[in-house]
Amino acid sequence: MKYTSDFRQILETQGAETLIEALPWFKDVTGKTVVIKYGGAAMEDPELMDSVMTDILLLKIIGVRPVIIHGGGKAINRMLDKLNVPVKFENGLRVTDDATMDVVKMVLTGDVNDQLVRAVNKHGNLAVGLSGSDAGTLKAVQKDPALGRVGKVSEIDPSYLNDLINADYIPIIASIAASADDDGVYNINADEAAGDIASAIGAHKIMFLTDVNGLYENYPDPDTLIAWMTQEEAEELIASGKIASGMIPKINAALHALKGGVPRAHILNGKIPHAILLEMLTDSGIGTMIRRADSADQLERHPLDRFTKRLSENLSVDPEGDEYEFEIVH
Repeated sequence: MKYTSDFRQILETQGAETLIEALPWFKDVTGKTVVIKYGGAAMEDPELMDSVMTDILLLKIIGVRPVIIHGGGKAINRMLDKLNVPVKFENGLRVTDDATMDVVKMVLTGDVNDQLVRAVNKHGNLAVGLSGSDAGTLKAVQKDPALGRVGKVSEIDPSYLNDLINADYIPIIASIAASADDDGVYNINADEAAGDIASAIGAHKIMFLTDVNGLYENYPDPDTLIAWMTQEEAEELIASGKIASGMIPKINAALHALKGGVPRAHILNGKIPHAILLEMLTDSGIGTMIRRADSADQLERHPLDRFTKRLSENLSVDPEGDEYEFEIVH
């Protein structure tokens, strides 16, 4: 027999109110495909990485179909420095020669991708790690000869991704593409890759995790943080020249996804704990949302029974330290 030690403490918690607020948003996101571009400081802190991956798993449990695309610029820089590979720049952009490309591929697919997959799979066999070059998912052509093996996506074959999504796995994709003009690979800007993939798989949302709280009309004035705007307003804001240069690739990728049929794009601070959940499952949300003018939002719902079988749910520990068995009821 067990007793509640402090009933007043339970009554004072806000857990029930939070769940009630989230309920309509559960209904809004269940059955939808959401592409998450993961990067920045949120990927550098191991504890924060675990938190983000756990939040994505929670979304999966309530019926969201997440797809993660990542880069890894800081990890690449560290490895280049460690290996004494010289770094060259052209007009402020890193030149990716063959030696640098070897390091990029090694770090993104062999280090960063593996860490993310393991962060999810400690909860069960849910995540599948891949690069855009796998199964010919992404093909690219050279963006600028001066930049070497930096590419832009020219072709997308989403069949492998769709197979993984429909089998209730979480694809985690490194931003590398197979070359469409030779037998090599290209490094792809992860924001651009995320926008291309979101359009190709018919995602319902795309989310960009960044290091700032969202899109500012006059950065860093906190009073100019934009809660939401239309696609047309975002285009006008870029044309005005008010957007910080570092944010432009994300806005362009978001607009590309919207033009490709994705109803909504979100830009939010990945350093805020549970930022994805706060944006998707609360009334106020955080960050900036950009939406299509027509707000078209068609979706196919899917059953949850297949993926729950892969959760590591069969053994847990009670507060007294005793092991007990339980099973998920579908």
